[in-house]
Amino acid sequence: MIHVRHLTHRFGDREVLRDVSFRVERGEIFGFIGPNGAGKTTTIRVMSTLLSPTSGRVEIDGIDVEVDPDAVRRRIGYMADHPGVYERVTVGEYLDFLAAAYRVPVSDRPATVEAVIDLTDLGALRDRLVAELSKGMKQRIQLARTLLHDPKVLILDEPASDLDPRARIEMRDLLMELRRMGKTIFLSSHILAELADMCTSVGILEKGRLVASGPVDAIARALDRSDDGKARRRARVRVLGSALSVKDVLGSRGVEVELLGDPQNGLCSIGYEGDDGALADLVRAMVESGVLLVGLEPERNELERIFLEVTRGEVQ
Repeated sequence: MIHVRHLTHRFGDREVLRDVSFRVERGEIFGFIGPNGAGKTTTIRVMSTLLSPTSGRVEIDGIDVEVDPDAVRRRIGYMADHPGVYERVTVGEYLDFLAAAYRVPVSDRPATVEAVIDLTDLGALRDRLVAELSKGMKQRIQLARTLLHDPKVLILDEPASDLDPRARIEMRDLLMELRRMGKTIFLSSHILAELADMCTSVGILEKGRLVASGPVDAIARALDRSDDGKARRRARVRVLGSALSVKDVLGSRGVEVELLGDPQNGLCSIGYEGDDGALADLVRAMVESGVLLVGLEPERNELERIFLEVTRGEVQ
């Protein structure tokens, strides 16, 4: 659905994108993350036909953004970071005006606006002035605007920026619903925990270069390997009594055991190689040695950890 190949862009002598390539498949929610100044918004502006690349190629639904930008615009809904709104109109008037700008036929316009209002749960605000609404509601109106022409692809630059926790949750739930409806969503955000919950794949950009791309689990597995190529995994263990009992049993088997606080609290973290079968063998060894095991939970690689491992915090 989205294919970016060897994308490079310069502003004068300053190269802000360097040979960026990635794919977003139909129906995905793709999270695009990186430090401030990494080149995320420049990439988005090229994808949205607002900026021509210095070199490389970007296709949306098989259409080159430079060859036929009008066709691309009919297929995308673009929401900029901190977009402006017309505040001295009602929500209904605002969406009706934008529907006309999208060239929705006059006969279809009332039904189109009503459908978008229902989808984004703006019905109670239809007759309210936009100026009276909260930041979260204005962001919701902006998302509603991008849906008026029923685009296949949504390109959203920081849609949850400055929202309070409730508004962020509502925005996340709405994006998940849009994915269930078949939309492909390209989403730039700094809220990594929320991206981890809803994204099928991510791309991580730093200093204009793509440093990682793909499903979160696949990136985590690639990072989480020992020098000999075996998977290195971690699990949190809770036992009755001292956690030193875990260290006594598993230390001799080459397992890394890290005590979490006072040994008498029974908590530790273990690092091991292999799959779930290897973990089952460790559990069996502890039980057969008399360790009173009461809890074990595999530790997952979170997106925050991946981000910290593949980036260095450098700015352009």
